[in-house]
Formats: sequence, C-alpha cells, structure tokens
Amino acid sequence: MLKPLFKSLLVAGVMLMPAHAMAQQINSDWSPADSSYSDAGTAEPVSEAPVQKSRGGRQGPRVDVTPYIEAQQVIVADLKNGGDVLTYSTVAAGIDASVATRQAQAQVSLRYERRIGYDNGVADQDNVTGLARGSLALTRNFSVEAGGVAARTRVDGRGAAPTNLVGNPDNVTQVYSVYAGPTFTSQVGDLTVNAAYRAGYTKVENQNNVVLPAGQQRFDQFDDSVSQVATASVGMQPGVLPIGWAVSGSWQHEDAGQLDNRFDSKFARADITVPISPYFAVVGGVGYENITISERDAVRDTAGNAVVGSDGRLVTDAASPRLVAYQTDGLIWDVGVSWRPSPRTSFEARYGRRYGSDSYIGSLSYQPGRDWAVNVSVYDTVSGFGSSLNNSLASLPTQFRSARNPLSGDISGCAFGQTGGFCLDNALQNASSAAFRQRGVSAAFSGTNGGWDSGVAVGYNQRKFIASQIGAQAQIDGLKNDNYYAVAYLGTNIDRRTRFESNVYASYFDPGAAGAPDALSTGANAALYRQIIRGLSASAAVGLDSYKQEDLDGELTASALLGLRYSF
Repeated sequence: MLKPLFKSLLVAGVMLMPAHAMAQQINSDWSPADSSYSDAGTAEPVSEAPVQKSRGGRQGPRVDVTPYIEAQQVIVADLKNGGDVLTYSTVAAGIDASVATRQAQAQVSLRYERRIGYDNGVADQDNVTGLARGSLALTRNFSVEAGGVAARTRVDGRGAAPTNLVGNPDNVTQVYSVYAGPTFTSQVGDLTVNAAYRAGYTKVENQNNVVLPAGQQRFDQFDDSVSQVATASVGMQPGVLPIGWAVSGSWQHEDAGQLDNRFDSKFARADITVPISPYFAVVGGVGYENITISERDAVRDTAGNAVVGSDGRLVTDAASPRLVAYQTDGLIWDVGVSWRPSPRTSFEARYGRRYGSDSYIGSLSYQPGRDWAVNVSVYDTVSGFGSSLNNSLASLPTQFRSARNPLSGDISGCAFGQTGGFCLDNALQNASSAAFRQRGVSAAFSGTNGGWDSGVAVGYNQRKFIASQIGAQAQIDGLKNDNYYAVAYLGTNIDRRTRFESNVYASYFDPGAAGAPDALSTGANAALYRQIIRGLSASAAVGLDSYKQEDLDGELTASALLGLRYSF
C-alpha cells in the first residue's frame, strides 16, 4: 500500500517543478509514474493535455486548426506629451492550432502583421509574434518535444518601458527562440531510467532606437546563440529498499555570437528520499559541479575604447584570448522536504549550497478541480539569455491559453493552462549579451467559474550579470536588476456569438545601475469580439497604458481599435 503512495509523492515533484529548477538539477523525484502517463508513453502528463469528451462520455482525439486573416484600424492618443494622435492600419495572417491525441499534444498561436503608417509619424513595420509547444510520442518510451516563441522585448532595462507596443515604441526589439529534442523514459525492473536532449536557437534583432538617461552608456545587446542541454538519471522508488535513490547528471552549453560568449555547465549528483509518512518525505542530494563562463574582448581603437559596430553591438576581437568571467568547481548539496497529501497537491522546498553561496528552490502545485490550478516556483539558476528563454519555453504545458494584446497583437507574457500559469516575463526581461545568475519566485492561478475564464500571475526576479572584469563589458559585472510584475486576465462568452476579454498588468523594474531610474509600468485593456456570419467576426478594443521614469519622459497613452477577421 505504501509503495504506490510513496511513488506518487516522489514523482509529483519533478512533474510540477518548473524549468527553472529542472535546469539546475535532476531531482530525486524522477519521472515518469505509470499512473501519470498515457499508454502511448508521451513525455507530457495527461493532465496537461486533456482530450475532448464525446457525447457518450468517452475521451477522444481533438485536432483544431484555424488559419485566419484580418484587417484593423488603430488610433493612439498621447495624453501627456502634447496630445498627438496617431492612426495606422494593419493587415495580418495567422494560425491558431490545438492538438490533443494519444500520441501528440500541441498548442500553436502564430501571427504575422504588416503595419501600414500614414504621414503622421508611424513607420511601416513587420511583426511576427507567436508561441508554440508540442510533444509527439514515437513509441511507448520515446518522444520528441519542441517549442518556440516570437515576441518583442526591451533592449536595455534602463530605457523606456512601454507596456502596450502600439505606434512607434522606443527601446523594443524582436526576439525569436526555438528548441527541440528527444526524451526517453523506461522502467527496467524496479529501476526508472530517463534521458533527454534539447537543442535551441535564439536570435535578437538589432535595434538602435534606445534613449538612455544622461550619463548612461549603452550595454552590449544579445545577438544570437545556440544552446544545448542533456540530462540522464537512473533511480529506484522506495519499496525494494526503505529509501528511494537516484543518480543523475546534466550538461548545459551555450555558444553566443556576441563577443563569442560561452557558457558551459556540468554536474553529477546522487539523491535520496527518506519516507517519513505516506505523504511526507525528507529529500537530499550531493554532487559535483563545474561551470565556466567566458568571452572574448572587443576590438579596441587607438585610445583603447571598445569599438561599436553599425548595429549598435560591440565588435568581437576574434584574436583576443578567451577571458574567464566566472568559474566554479566543487561540491554542491541540498536538503529539503517533499509533501504530497493528495494527487492534486504537491509541495517541495530545498536549501543548499551552489554557485558559491546559499541556494533556495521549491515548488507548490494545487489543483482542487479540473478547472482550477495554483502553482508557485522558487528558483535559482545560472545561464545565458538564450538558455534561459529555452528553459522557460520547455516549462510550458502542451495545452495552454495565451492571451494576446488586442491592440498590438503581441502575445502576453504569461500563458495559462489547466495546471496553472507559466510566464516568460523573467526570460524576456531585457536582451543583454552577458550571462547572469537568476533568482526569484513566481506564482500563478488560473480557473473557470460560472463561464468566466481567469488567470493571475505575480512574480519577482533578480538578475546578477556575469562578465569579465578586464573585458569590454566590465562595467556590467556584478550589476543586479530587480523586476516585479503582475498580470491578470478575465474573459467570458456573453452569448454564442459574442466574447469579452480583459487584461490588467503592471511591472516595477530597478535596473541597479548608478544613476539609472526605476521604471513603473501599468496598463489595462478590454476587447469585444462578435461573430457576424460563419467565419467572419468583428472586434473592438480600448486600452490605457503608462510608464514613469525619473529623468526620462514618461508616457500616458490611450488606444482604440476596430477590426475584421475571417477564419478559414
């Protein structure tokens, strides 16, 4: 009797631990549990991708693919700096798709938009935005996962902080990131064997429309990178032995084009789980870790100053010796507790030593019903910009609801699913080329009640940048950014043809640099969608957004939109 309970307890932690924690270790809570997975052996929990029920009550496959085209007219009014009013048109094409079968789980939202300006200061522009996550089970034990995001992010945390990217926003650039890789899991007698590999690519477009406070020098901007991560583990649940155990290892590597930045991390560790009761266990692990972060210097002019290219980035000196920015080599350990009083509730907390200092990680997941979920994560990782974004993508469930800003078309920073919410705000904080240590906490709630869909996410994230003290980015080494954010979503179907959706969001960003002002950004919008005939719908939206910084002109803007969409 106790063996299945312990198994459920121990497996739950790894399934509910977000990618922030997964990137730093393979927990003693290995996966999968047979009871948590479909017969096809898919690498995603069935609860994350429920299939649609037929009228007879049986579960069946669901495949929904909806391509669309749309045209919109947007008006933006500056309510603070002179009262300018801008208008422009957009034409867009996109696709929304959802797949939930025994072998495949996927969610895709992709949109291309062409902005057409007039002679009023709004430039023509192309934007691609989207979010995708999927898993395909090839055999019972072998599956392939993939994900991607196209979004806009801030270039420099000390510059403007617009919340609604309508008109010509300053300090904003386009970022793309994709990843894919195989996952293997098998039960060999009483042993559980897991292995996974993931490769990703991240690209940030160059952007020079960045205005900084007086006396501030622009930091180097991320260009592109290729990241890889491989993990493997073997372990045994309590039962055959009075304790559970696992031996695991991981390798994570990122090669960035800018300044030839390189991040390399390896660890091997052993974990044990000591059951105290059917629902409570003490967990702990010890291991060895080696992390090295290095870069090359920039080309220098005759005065010794770093040379900046036409794209606003530092020019890499390929002949420069490799400069080590960070290196740690030695023992890592952590201890904690794991509590799972029911299949719908899981809690884990750990304290240890890592990265040369105290480290705290943990998670809480609570799902009282099919339509409600709460999840909390405490994380501590070291990575580069590309690796961080890939890790956040991998934490998304394969079935989620990602709201778009109805006025700009941009994806929201958070996606909500039946297992809670997952946010990319931390990963998209700003596009610096330097690696960083990232610590923080995130919490999300999502649910449906009385026909209303809702989601709330809040979080705090700190980045401490890592760069060579004798390189071109020496001024950023040790710099800390602090970001606080909150997002809320609410929507409902008014009738069979009409839907209402609304979003409220706020963030407070402290760039940490001397003389750089903090930024407070807030905003809200609401949209109404009405089906006219089959395939054709109309939309109307309004929004109010603001941001405020000392020594820089803040903004208070109102915006409105009217549009038509045809779905095929």
